[in-house]
Amino acid sequence: MDISIIVPLYNEEQNVFSFTQAVVDVLDGLNKSYEVIFVDDGSTDGTFLNLCEVAQKIPSVKVVSFKRNYGQTSAMAAGFNYSSGGIVIPMDGDLQNDPRDIPRLLAKLEEGYDVVSGWRKDRKDRAFSRIFPSAIANKVISLISGVHLHDYGCTLKAYRRNVIEDVRLYGEMHRFIPIYAVWHGASVAEIEVEHHPRRFGKSKYGFERTVKVILDLMVIKFLGQYVQKPIYVFGGLGILSILSGFLAGLWALCLKFFRNTSLIQTPLPLIFVLLIVLGFNAILMGLLAEICIRIYYESQNKPTYLVRETRNLK
Repeated sequence: MDISIIVPLYNEEQNVFSFTQAVVDVLDGLNKSYEVIFVDDGSTDGTFLNLCEVAQKIPSVKVVSFKRNYGQTSAMAAGFNYSSGGIVIPMDGDLQNDPRDIPRLLAKLEEGYDVVSGWRKDRKDRAFSRIFPSAIANKVISLISGVHLHDYGCTLKAYRRNVIEDVRLYGEMHRFIPIYAVWHGASVAEIEVEHHPRRFGKSKYGFERTVKVILDLMVIKFLGQYVQKPIYVFGGLGILSILSGFLAGLWALCLKFFRNTSLIQTPLPLIFVLLIVLGFNAILMGLLAEICIRIYYESQNKPTYLVRETRNLK
């Protein structure tokens, strides 16, 4: 299989037929083998029934349906796991991403890149609730990760399969795959893509998603630099806390012997005890984290989703 298109869907019954026709028309003109994998993320409307109808008519369309709503990241992970294409292209199924950008992504990959990320430069969303928070999040992500992209939130990206094979996705981390790729030596490019106003349905995301993304970014930063040695983080904080505690204790003694200040007149003794206890707790947490990391690397991988049924999949 040359190309796998991954499309997570949640309550998009009105977009299924139009989107399928649009993406199949583009893929048919590429002279490459392809599959379109829809992942129904526990929709409560007629999305799954429409997908079944499409899959019955078009063999290249495949459907994975979740038992309940797990979120876009798990849907993306399921699409990756069930796909077989050498190039994997996730995209939104709400018709805001334009399938006609797929050939442009492929052409950029042919220049030697491992990942090509879409940039919705002229984004057709609400400014305050969508565009402004996204711009802040993109700046923060680029600053912390060192991977500078204008639009991490754009689902439309193209990956070579070897880039995503060992990636495990949780939370909102699907948007951070380019960061994983760069950390593993991959080359990343960015191109401008079309973005259309939503015609049917409504967006499932709000301002609170920015907060979740930033929290996930902290996890990504930790996993990228300290996942194999968490004791460096916890132990470093523990040592810093213990040293600060000793400084507080020395200060309290200096006040007592040189300024005749009773220990009960200053909070420094309490601060000394608190920081020493917190420091040793941090070091112990670091040791526990080291044990957990070893269990993680030696245990069997488990999926983050449960599949209800599939269509056109072996």
